[in-house]
Amino acid sequence: MADKRERGDRTVITNRRARHDYLVLDTYEAGIMLAGAEVKSIRDGRANLQDAYARVEDGEVFLHGMHVSPYAFSRAEHDPVRKRKLLLHRGEIDELARKTDERGVTLVPLRVYFKDGRAKVELALARGKRSYDKRQAIAARDAKREAERELKARGRG
Repeated sequence: MADKRERGDRTVITNRRARHDYLVLDTYEAGIMLAGAEVKSIRDGRANLQDAYARVEDGEVFLHGMHVSPYAFSRAEHDPVRKRKLLLHRGEIDELARKTDERGVTLVPLRVYFKDGRAKVELALARGKRSYDKRQAIAARDAKREAERELKARGRG
């Protein structure tokens, strides 16, 4: 029974810089093709999405720059930063190819998670933020935090 609960959606790796550096326009769920022990490394959280991005090449989508540390108990040697194929429907691939042809639009992985025992990647169709956009977002977040602090303080008194 505990096995069933463990197999649900479980985020393993998140790309926290992505939402800071990019304005997310749309998100897609994609399967990811992994080699043997890479799955165990990802389950252990030994992967990094920091410099990762996706690109449509010859009608297929590939994830570049995702670092998956080698699994300690594996015999196979895999390149930690090799490109990995993402599994999407043909219509989604065509749509992504069309939209990424626009200037300034890119595919960024937001998180890697397991859904029913299978590794999935949440891909975002994103546009890079300018530095002033980032400052505005930080200022808005700080203002919201300050307002919540004030409301909390009033509730106590």
